[in-house]
Amino acid sequence: MKLRLILLFLVASATAFAQAPPTYDVLIRNGKVVDGSGNPWTSADIGIVGDHIAFIGHAAPAVTAKRTIDAKGLIVAPGFIDMLGQSEQNLLVDKQAVSKLTQGITTEITGEGESISPQNARLIENAKDWTQHFHVTIDWHSLDEYFRRLEKQGSGINIGTYVGATQLRRFVVGDDDRAPTADELKTMQEMAEDAMQEGAMGVSTSLIYAPAFYAKTDELIALAKIASQYGGIYASHIRNEGDHETEALDEAFQIAREANIPVEIFHLKASGRENWGKMRDVIAKIEQARAQGLDITADQYPYVASATSLGASIPPKFHAGGTEAFMSRLKNPAERDAIRLELGGNDPNKFENMWRGVGGPEGVMVVSVLNPELKQYEGKTIAEIARLQKKDPFDALMDFVVADHNNTGAVYFSMNEQDVRLAMQQPWVSVGTDYGEVNPVGPLGESKSHPRAYGSFPRILGKYVREEKVLTLENAIRKMTSLPAQRVKLEKRGMIRPDYYADITIFNPDTVLDVASFENPNRTSTGIEYVLVNGVLSLEHGKVTGQLGGRPLRGPGYMGRGAAPDGLRPKGKIVGIVTSPDGWALTRATITLTDATGKILATTTSKREGAYELVTDVACNGCKLTAERLGFGKQEKNVDYNGSNSISFSFVLTPEKRTAKR
Repeated sequence: MKLRLILLFLVASATAFAQAPPTYDVLIRNGKVVDGSGNPWTSADIGIVGDHIAFIGHAAPAVTAKRTIDAKGLIVAPGFIDMLGQSEQNLLVDKQAVSKLTQGITTEITGEGESISPQNARLIENAKDWTQHFHVTIDWHSLDEYFRRLEKQGSGINIGTYVGATQLRRFVVGDDDRAPTADELKTMQEMAEDAMQEGAMGVSTSLIYAPAFYAKTDELIALAKIASQYGGIYASHIRNEGDHETEALDEAFQIAREANIPVEIFHLKASGRENWGKMRDVIAKIEQARAQGLDITADQYPYVASATSLGASIPPKFHAGGTEAFMSRLKNPAERDAIRLELGGNDPNKFENMWRGVGGPEGVMVVSVLNPELKQYEGKTIAEIARLQKKDPFDALMDFVVADHNNTGAVYFSMNEQDVRLAMQQPWVSVGTDYGEVNPVGPLGESKSHPRAYGSFPRILGKYVREEKVLTLENAIRKMTSLPAQRVKLEKRGMIRPDYYADITIFNPDTVLDVASFENPNRTSTGIEYVLVNGVLSLEHGKVTGQLGGRPLRGPGYMGRGAAPDGLRPKGKIVGIVTSPDGWALTRATITLTDATGKILATTTSKREGAYELVTDVACNGCKLTAERLGFGKQEKNVDYNGSNSISFSFVLTPEKRTAKR
């Protein structure tokens, strides 16, 4: 009888164990999964453990999770990837990334010509208008140092960056209109190599702006060759997107060919009223290059207006020497006359005349300033400002740039809708906001913006997918996810697959839409319901949760990839064995790590053969590592530990002396 009861107990226990449902941190049920591949949606549940996707399929009703999201009627997609974002500095002001998360963006690639590193004293001084205004201290010099700062403070989104050719040029050459010497170019190449080893995605340029405009093609090829050696790409705001776009594309193709490197064309457009309708020619030229074996792709934002500085409307040659030299020229009557003459006609040096391209002062709108005395003019065109100030539009333009010390942001109405739609339909065009993360409230909401900052991705899903059917839903999501992930070689991102990082965006296909406008741009989009960044629920019911799941993302040349594949600082271990004085292993000893205040940082017990392992990335100096076991004396060791490099400490515990009973 007793044997029968024991057998029944064992069978029941085994059955219960076999049927015990898995437990997930997050379980997404009942959604339509669009996995990023371009394939049709499927009905599936998704289980997440930690920062990875652990399960895709139909979860049994008994399956449990710490948090379950009912996605009935919703689309479950990979987190969106902003192929050009500009948030590297803004994240140091507001780490929440509200305008990104509310679009479904989980990852941003940034660094358009200028980049977050390298830094030196001159560049830090040049940035002081912005850094002082927003109370940011530039305390890094290299990309690795910046990433460590970002990792320490936290971020709402993942971020990867190019190293900017402009940044390298300004670091070494300055703002002068000249070619680098052979030694200077060698230094720039060495710095590019350092950045690639530290995790840059490639080398980028922004060739319509000074001082990038001064760089010749051979200089760019030399830097692109370094990126190519480390598996990176060359990403470019090409030298001209208007009257001379054909020649600018030829230069990009030459760099692709001679540096043997893939090329990404930033924010593809046909700019300037004289060029409306030429997108078909631009596409044909890129298709021809691809047919010849050149790996050319592009990205775009879905709006008919661009955005950049107001000062960028003035030809690059007047910017030579830096900001103070530029300000001096704008105050000089003879120089102002020369600027007026060039803006009114065609320049033989082929600079992109944005002023003429938008039809003059009516086509340029001021959206952001640093000088508080100029706040009243945000949202007004230069034509309106000129009328209010009773000035000639050219004088109003130049006076405004001087008054704001060349810190004014502006919108340029330079494109037409047909060209935007045609570019969007190309299979090699991904999506980029070309705007830093902002927030309707707080310091990043004190100025107006471009509506693309808040609405680019929902605008495509609402206007161009649901309403106008320019794209299918699956194709649009492919452009927002797997296409950019493939382009910059983001491992295990951009698709919904088992063991991929849990970057997931869940949205309502019937309501998703941008609501930001040029008149009222600081408005978050609707219809994005949930966003998870590396498994962290960062957006819930359309509201940012404040939980920070973002992390730095390193490029293919990252030198530490073997030790830290995800680019994060590796977690160290404290390991060792515990024995008796005669060498016998002691199991069940308690090992505890405490900081200088006595706070417990980690604890574990010794296992077979007396081995123990404490896994923790918490750094501490003056810590204590303690081993104790019943029947043995406690032993302590002083420890300095950086949280990354593993260290080993072994313990020999002495048996306690027992007092004989009488």
